[in-house]
Amino acid sequence: MTGDPDVVICRTPAARGLWSGVGLGAAGVVVAALGTVYGGPDVLWPTVGASFALIGLVSLHLVTARVSADARGLRSRTLLRSWSVPWHEVAELRIRLTRRNGSRGGQIRRVGVLLRDGHRRTLPLPVATGPYELDVFQEQLAALRALHRRHGTGVPESAAVPVVSDRTAGRGWAGAAVLWCVGLLVGAGVAAAFVSDTAADQRAWRAAVPCTAATPVAERRECLTYTSAVIARTDPNRPKKSSWVYFTDGRPFRRLEVPVEAADGFHAGDRVQLTFWRGEVRVVTGSRYVWHRHVPNAGTLAVMSALAALAAGYPGALTLQRLRGRRLPDDEVLPSALPFAVPLAGTALWLVPLCYLHPTTLLASPTTITWAVAGTLGTAALLTWAWRETRVRPADGAEPAVELPELDGEVFVSARFLEHTDYNPYGFGTHIALGDGPPAVTPGPGRFAARRIPVERLTVKAVRRARGGDGDTVPGDWHIAELDDGGRPVRLAAAPADLTRVLHELTAVREREAS
Repeated sequence: MTGDPDVVICRTPAARGLWSGVGLGAAGVVVAALGTVYGGPDVLWPTVGASFALIGLVSLHLVTARVSADARGLRSRTLLRSWSVPWHEVAELRIRLTRRNGSRGGQIRRVGVLLRDGHRRTLPLPVATGPYELDVFQEQLAALRALHRRHGTGVPESAAVPVVSDRTAGRGWAGAAVLWCVGLLVGAGVAAAFVSDTAADQRAWRAAVPCTAATPVAERRECLTYTSAVIARTDPNRPKKSSWVYFTDGRPFRRLEVPVEAADGFHAGDRVQLTFWRGEVRVVTGSRYVWHRHVPNAGTLAVMSALAALAAGYPGALTLQRLRGRRLPDDEVLPSALPFAVPLAGTALWLVPLCYLHPTTLLASPTTITWAVAGTLGTAALLTWAWRETRVRPADGAEPAVELPELDGEVFVSARFLEHTDYNPYGFGTHIALGDGPPAVTPGPGRFAARRIPVERLTVKAVRRARGGDGDTVPGDWHIAELDDGGRPVRLAAAPADLTRVLHELTAVREREAS
């Protein structure tokens, strides 16, 4: 920031510490290079050098980032690229809100630029990674918006800053969701491709019989052969290391890898019988323990394929929600895709047992056909319900008005004011009491700690859908009523039907008190 209102310069804070990181990275690279030269070839020194180089590059990228603006336009510069745009090509400056990864979460605020040709960019600065940086971020954003209003073309004098987050329509194309969906479908296809061969191997193992003297040599892989052996010792390892059984004199071979339970079950000196099939030991039979090699189950493989395909349905639903909301304003919150989890779970209830019991004969009998048809009809019904639940519901009178019945007794509607007021201190209210007694804000479905709503001061200005600036506590399918509280703007959030009921009751109470 500068003293000139027509010049705004944003630099990375704590530049001294970042330059220290650059120096540390350079010193680490030098030390790693010397260690490689004098210590000989070793994987340690290149790893150390790469780690310090990464630290130095990240620090250099952050410390060289710079955003400046004046009457001519907006300019952004980083280590790898620079970008500039005149003000008349900028349609809007907004807040780009992203969620920070980690156990404690948090949000990162950046400035987003919407160009008049529809393209979007995110500036490297200013940035707020925590509440202690929020005041500086708001000050720099306000200065940039003031420059935009003075030197841009057709910029409205609006105090509201659009907030684009991961929940809003302007997030952009859901690339990660598409990749997850495609990756899971590919995995499902790969697993399904092995079901037939696995089922054939499973049937062949069950039908295998002992070899006889008359069995041709070429067919001995498909029949069972037996060999006696004596265990020399066992080597059980836990939890993720391989366990081994060793044989005396290295006959028929030196050792055999087994699960830890088998290594514990056998003891040195035990005489065992080894059963061979297709060149592998399939069974080790002892007097105290019998070990069977795991035979892949076609039903289990088919279930894995079905579950992967169903798991791909949720990122597919996220992508679908992006497509359905592509014509919404960028800062409007999209309805949640969670209702689509219900048909996915319902499909798993009938598809998983069907795949496990009939992995290769899904449509080979009247029973399985009936099973599949009934399940598909149920899935279609649930998908229809999920489609209706996730539709974008219009607000502010776009839906036909309905006559609301009179309340019978007291009800508690899930709704909340988003501002701190005398009747909603520190946002404690989660419900609104209607019916018996005056309307009140309550912290739950009860009159405990209720605060009366001053209906005589409230006037409804507009009803709209939820936006990114309304906070993460507002579900995407709720609506927001913008109210005037004696000259102060407040927001009331609730589900569309509940909001209609609350506004109807508040208006009715105000009219009764006025008369």
